[in-house]
Amino acid sequence: MGMSVTISVATERDAEQIFRLQYLCFQGEAALYGNYRIEPLVQPLDSVREAVAADCVFVARLGEEVVGSVHGGIDEDGAASIGKLCVHPRLQGHGIGARLLRAAESALAEERGATRFRLHTGHRSEGNLRLYRRVGYETVGTSEGKDGIPMIVLEKAAPAGTYAATA
Repeated sequence: MGMSVTISVATERDAEQIFRLQYLCFQGEAALYGNYRIEPLVQPLDSVREAVAADCVFVARLGEEVVGSVHGGIDEDGAASIGKLCVHPRLQGHGIGARLLRAAESALAEERGATRFRLHTGHRSEGNLRLYRRVGYETVGTSEGKDGIPMIVLEKAAPAGTYAATA
């Protein structure tokens, strides 16, 4: 690749690149379900800016370019909810998604006290399911997305003790 990909906390300056990256990355999901109204495709730029300011958002950078991102926050039941994981199509399959997940998990456990992590992904999203299971998530149920897409709910417990930052 020439340059190495770094993982860091997103800043306000990253919001527009995250917005564009989500739009690019979630096209495949939209096509898979025949639904181009899924949240990452219709989320306004101002909403992305708000998420970067309020939530736990990490980005993967290749030089100055944002090539991956992930969002996280704490749900009402105390579990950390992780979502909108995306990696630029040209860089998928190089471990960037797993690194982004670890960074979000570490921050949510250490800074916000999460003891378990939760993800939702579409029931046909085999690549996502493979990644999540490979990094320790297990299916705990199903739900329906706001857009009507059947979702698989996956969770894993945070390791006991201090969560080692491995990003």
